[in-house]
Amino acid sequence: MKGLDHLVLCVNDLEAARAVYGAMGFTLTPLARHPFGTENSLVQLDGSFLELLAVGDPGAIPEHGPGRFSFAAFNRDYLEEGEGLSMLVLDSEDARADCRDYARRGLETYEPFDFSRMARQPDGREVTVGFSLAFVSHADMPRAGFFACQQHAPDYFWKPDFQRHENGARRLGDVILLAGDPARYESFMTGFTGVDEVSRDDGELRIQTGRGTVTMLSPEAWQRHFPAAYAPDLGNGPRLAGYRVIVDELGKARDCLEAGGIGFVQDGGRLEIGPADAFGTMIILSEHL
Repeated sequence: MKGLDHLVLCVNDLEAARAVYGAMGFTLTPLARHPFGTENSLVQLDGSFLELLAVGDPGAIPEHGPGRFSFAAFNRDYLEEGEGLSMLVLDSEDARADCRDYARRGLETYEPFDFSRMARQPDGREVTVGFSLAFVSHADMPRAGFFACQQHAPDYFWKPDFQRHENGARRLGDVILLAGDPARYESFMTGFTGVDEVSRDDGELRIQTGRGTVTMLSPEAWQRHFPAAYAPDLGNGPRLAGYRVIVDELGKARDCLEAGGIGFVQDGGRLEIGPADAFGTMIILSEHL
């Protein structure tokens, strides 16, 4: 069963985002550059990660083409309407097999995309890491990107030194999407995740993956869960709106936010950093789901 691999957090200023995430108590990997015009820095968790992403070289970005999805062009265009959580990524053992499986499930698919980049290790060495991506899309969700990611050099990618965080962050608990009518997108989400069992409630869908939960909320359900945070605009369709990180101790995470000058509210057993303070994305820190 596939699980949450990573989330793409699209920002205008990568160094500013690194500074804010560092102030939240996260450890970040050194800046890395893609050969197609974007650059990133990661927050590695247990089996998943957050990818802070910005455009570094606009002239190197390839455009979309027939049967070809451009990761860099999608995120460049996303930033034209604001920062935020742009893409949901699942893990993959075989991106090409995933492309075939997605097509069988009736999803819009594209050619697999292979690339490599340099990655700086904790000891300062530069090594090559490689990936193969299987993209899918939904015509009514132009502001939400989806793909599965196969890693070709995981031993070079995952490093314990990058997975120790002052705020006690351990794993990615869930990702939250916002849609006017979540039921309308159930077949797409089950096709993408490969999970047919869905938990349904009033304006809510939940899919339990092999690593973390995918939750889709209506605006009314969002308001019930997060009354202190504004709901993202749905003028261009459903949005990837936020995520939850599971931490060791809520008090430790709260101390980090206070020391870092990060705005947040505490709602029972969770800390909420609103989109206005987190580059257009709701961040939840809690000890459990």
